[in-house]
Formats: sequence, C-alpha cells, structure tokens
Amino acid sequence: MEKFFHLKERGTTVNKEVIGGITTFLAMAYILAVNPGILSGAGMDFNAVFTATAISACIATLVMAFLANLPVALAPGLGLNAFFTYSVVLGMGCSWQFALTAVFVEGLIFILLSLFGIRQAIINSIPSTLKKAVSVGIGLFITIIGLVNAGICTSDTGTIIGFVNFNISHASAIVAALGLIITIVLFILKVPGSILLGVIITTIIGIPFGVTKVPENFSPISTPAAPYLFQFEWQNVLTLKFVIVLITFLFTDMFDTIGTLMGVAEQANLKDKDGNIVNVKGALMADAVGTVAGAALGTSTVTSFVESTSGVAAGAKTGLASVVTGLLFLVALFLNPLFALVPSAATAPALIFVGYLMMKNIKSIEFTDVSEGIPAFITIMTMPFAYSISKGIVWGIISFVICKTAAKKAKEVPVITWILAAVFVADIIFEAIK
Repeated sequence: MEKFFHLKERGTTVNKEVIGGITTFLAMAYILAVNPGILSGAGMDFNAVFTATAISACIATLVMAFLANLPVALAPGLGLNAFFTYSVVLGMGCSWQFALTAVFVEGLIFILLSLFGIRQAIINSIPSTLKKAVSVGIGLFITIIGLVNAGICTSDTGTIIGFVNFNISHASAIVAALGLIITIVLFILKVPGSILLGVIITTIIGIPFGVTKVPENFSPISTPAAPYLFQFEWQNVLTLKFVIVLITFLFTDMFDTIGTLMGVAEQANLKDKDGNIVNVKGALMADAVGTVAGAALGTSTVTSFVESTSGVAAGAKTGLASVVTGLLFLVALFLNPLFALVPSAATAPALIFVGYLMMKNIKSIEFTDVSEGIPAFITIMTMPFAYSISKGIVWGIISFVICKTAAKKAKEVPVITWILAAVFVADIIFEAIK
C-alpha cells in the first residue's frame, strides 16, 4: 500500500486517507438521491438510476485511485444531469435513450482526447495565475452551495440573495450553523477528522430539530434495483440536434473537470516542479471511463466532484482516499437508507469550512500586476455568481488574453490559450444568436 500510493512521500497516513475518503463521500452522497430525482423527470426509473449512479461513481473513483493516485471522487454531475433532463429530453423533445447515446459518445471522445494528451495540454496551457484563482473561486463556489443546501442563504428575503432569520421555522439553517461552529472548534483544537466528526455530530443534532428524519421501522439495508443497460438510440447520431447536444456535454464536462482537478491540486499541493497537476492524464481518463460506464448503465455524464476538496481538507492526499470513497458508493447500494439519514444541513458546514481553507491561494496571486490580477478576479467572481466552474474558466481565459494584449504583453499568452479564448468567444456568440 505504501509503495503504490506513496503515503510517506505525500506526508499522509492510512488513517488520514480513510477519514478523508469518508468525508468526501458524505459531502457528495446527496448525488445518490438528487441524480435519480432529476433523471426521473426524463421518464427514467428512480431506482434503476440510483443503482447506475452508485456503480458508475464507484468505477470512476476507483479508476482515479489506481490510474492517477489522486484524492478526487467522481459521480454523475449536477448541471449536466439537469441539461440531460430539462434541455435535451423535455426542452428538445428527445428520448432519454437519445441523451444517453450522446453521453456515451462524449465519453468515447474523451478517452481519445485523454490518450493523445489533448486535454492534458489544455490544462497545462492555463496560466499559473488562473490556476490559483480557480482554486479560490471553487472555494467560494462550494461555500455558496453549502449555504444554499443548508437553507441559510436564500432569495426569499426580499433581496436578490440573503441570510434567513435563525428562528425555528428555519431549523435546517440553525442546525447547519451549529454544525459549522462545532467543525471550526474541532479544527482549531486540531482534533483528528474534525470535518468528518462535524458531519456526524451535526446529523445527530438534527434529530430533535426534525432536520434528520429517522423513519419508523427503520432498516439500514436495502436491495438495489437493476440498472438500465446499453439503452442507446443510434439512428439519430448524424443529426444536427445530436451534434449540438454532444458539444454541450463535451464543453461543460471538460472544463468542470479541469477546474475541479486544478482546485484539488492547488489545495493538496499535488503539482510537479512545473506547477502542473501530477498524474493528470490518468485523472482525465478516470472521468472519461466513468462517463462511458455511466451511460452504459443508464445515467448522465460522470465528472470530478468539487466536494473532493472536503476530503483533502480532512487530510487526504492520495488515491487511497478515493478507494475508500469508491467502495462506500458500492456499500451505499445496500445501505441507502442509512446514508439517506445524513441531511444537507450536516454536510453543508463541511463545504462552507472548506471554502475558508481554499482561500489561502489568494495570497500568491499578483494583484498589483493588473494583467494578472484582473483575470484572476474575474475567474474568482464568476464561479460563485454564475454558479459554474466552467464559466469561471471561460471568462478568466478570455479576460486574461484581453488584459495581456492591452498591457502589451501578448507574448506571455501561450498559443493554446489564444485558441481556447477564440473558441470560448465563438461559443458565446453562437449561444447569443441561436
């Protein structure tokens, strides 16, 4: 185990990796309920999609562990599943089999792009300043996810966004706030596994508040349903509609994954001497394989989860944490009711606190150089306010090219960055006129 995962080399232990893997799983276990819920809106069976979600997450996360040795977990992604149901199936009138086919083809293309190093070249072309900014932006992004999931942050306050009043009618917000206080105190006291302990204690606190709901005749064991297998619709793959759907899946997944990997690498300091993500080719292959497996099983695009940063904050630095997370997804197939007990209010404090931990990279951004500072600011700002990692990267790269050109430093912009900026601008124009 030591030789394979290089625990000592990365300054970690088996105990830290196990705690980190469990923390990541608990932070993202909501996807086991949310993904089937969204895809059932497309006419798919909830229980079949639940099984596909758990198995595809397990496969992809284990591939990440053994090919890349990184503490990054994967599962069907939010946003991508919403596009699957609400845009492709309900909006465009396509069948869910049509959408699954597009996801499957996307995964095959990603495997080829990963094998030939094209996705790796894209990541390496992103300027160092923007990589640091992505980490900070992701921190704010998952903070707002945590605040919203906890019911603390809402648009029902009479303003665009605001905090609720912490009264009994907002029990979830109260429980999450208590959980955040507990997590902070445990962390300051340097209690091992403070983030994971925070999740567990908050879940228990939620019982008397009615936030953690324990059903009558509760049994932790369940029997998994059979997933869909190879439900594809090949007759429409040469249509313009299919190409548009495929490109949207490709674009969104690619830059969500790139952003997450950069954020985790910055937080855990998993970079080589040139500042690039270690074992990035294997990491990119993991999400490609996961997407192919997920589509074959009957679920939407599998991607790297930003909640992996909570596991890193708990001490995870190697693929051993991913092994733990992946196996827990497999266990969840049979213990779904047990994991379903953990409410969003209990995992929200972990996400909010990790937002603080990811802010540290902001100190190494050169804001005094406007050609570096402005693109960094735009990247950081866009992620939480656009509610999208990929959009943060898009606008960050476009602004980087503009600022460097205006500062007469265009030679500092890599060729691939120019190409990416041109593609992003073209995509924005296309979206505006279609």
